Amino acid sequence: DLKKVPGNIPPDIVKLDLSNNKIRQLRAKEFEDVSELKILNLNSNGLAYIDPATFSGLSNLEELDLSNNSLQNFDYGVLEDLYFLKILWLRENPWRCDYNIHYLFYWLKHHYNVHYNGLECKMPEEYKGWSVGKYVRSYYEECPKDKLPIYPENFDLDKDDEEWERHKESVQTVKKHGVIVTVIG
Repeated sequence: DLKKVPGNIPPDIVKLDLSNNKIRQLRAKEFEDVSELKILNLNSNGLAYIDPATFSGLSNLEELDLSNNSLQNFDYGVLEDLYFLKILWLRENPWRCDYNIHYLFYWLKHHYNVHYNGLECKMPEEYKGWSVGKYVRSYYEECPKDKLPIYPENFDLDKDDEEWERHKESVQTVKKHGVIVTVIG
């Protein structure tokens, strides 16, 4: 029945399970004293808000479970310090598909090595059941075609390990005229 992250966590801990509590929000630098943390489980807390500096200093974190909470979006910066994140659990949250969801989508797009799941619109009603990737693409379809960024059609789909390996093999980096170009194909 914890309502906040305890302050007496041993600094050398590598796995922390705070699931099934009543932590509704995470404050700035909440985990700054546990910089060795690799796995953090915040599943089933009713978590509705994460301060952009909450995960500051968690540069070793590899797995983060935020599933089964009340998250609708992330403020810009929430995930910025998670350099080695490999798995991000997002399922069973009421994701709101409006402009505020774009940060999370773009962060995942640019960190394609992070496996994630559960990024599905729950509101507003017109987008309920859509993947967030489909929503973001539809948002830009209203713009002139020459300004559209190119999104792989399957970017927003959850992938199992075999699919991820095939995806990584299909991405090639080529240097042309001093510019690095990523070719997806």
